[in-house]
Amino acid sequence: MANLKSSLMAVCMAGAAIGGASAFVSSAFGVTKSSASQLGAILEGRKIEGELKPTNNFVLVKLAPIEESTSGGIFLTGSAKIEKTEGTVISVGPGKTHTESGVTFDMPVIPGDGVVYGKYDGTELEYNDERHTLIRDDDIMVKFTGELTLDSVEVTGENVLIAVKSSDDEESASGLLIAAQTKRGSKPSTGEIVKVGPGKMASNGKLMDMDVEVGAMVKFRDFAGNEIKIDGKEFAVVRYTDLLAKF
Repeated sequence: MANLKSSLMAVCMAGAAIGGASAFVSSAFGVTKSSASQLGAILEGRKIEGELKPTNNFVLVKLAPIEESTSGGIFLTGSAKIEKTEGTVISVGPGKTHTESGVTFDMPVIPGDGVVYGKYDGTELEYNDERHTLIRDDDIMVKFTGELTLDSVEVTGENVLIAVKSSDDEESASGLLIAAQTKRGSKPSTGEIVKVGPGKMASNGKLMDMDVEVGAMVKFRDFAGNEIKIDGKEFAVVRYTDLLAKF
């Protein structure tokens, strides 16, 4: 009887030991998994806790790859490489809050949208070993889904998209050709509106109507537009406040 009790105690102790070891292994793997899930991203070579989240009306954009060759297959080197000011939205801030009314304005883009912004806008940074930039929602000229085409592009804010003449020479009313070097300025300042943004937000967060429509011809301030090429054609993104007249 004593031997039987001893055998039973030995079996129980062995089971407890195995169970404890199993629990320890599970616990160890659990800690490892938890630790792995808490590992943050890499910002400019340093690990950070969690993900990078824009504040205010900032937008985190993953930059489009630098073009190292032309469409004809010619390789580009050094400063000749084409660096586009476009990319894909990774995350967005909560939106800008009006200083007087306290209303928070909705952001015009969501993660996954393609965007084109101004040449000198944004703060570039390296995030998760890839090139990104932080821009304000006001810096966004157009947004698009998939490929950048005239069908997919949408204008944001109080901007309008204008089709401008891309030729070097223009014809006067009398039929005379005006050479590029004799024209005042080197950028066209008239064109046809092809897209209109939703408008500027008032202090209460509501959109204000813009007194222009698709198809109208407009004159805008010299050098006010930001150039953009879509489907191989030249366009300009111009703020509504920079439109001088329509005809």
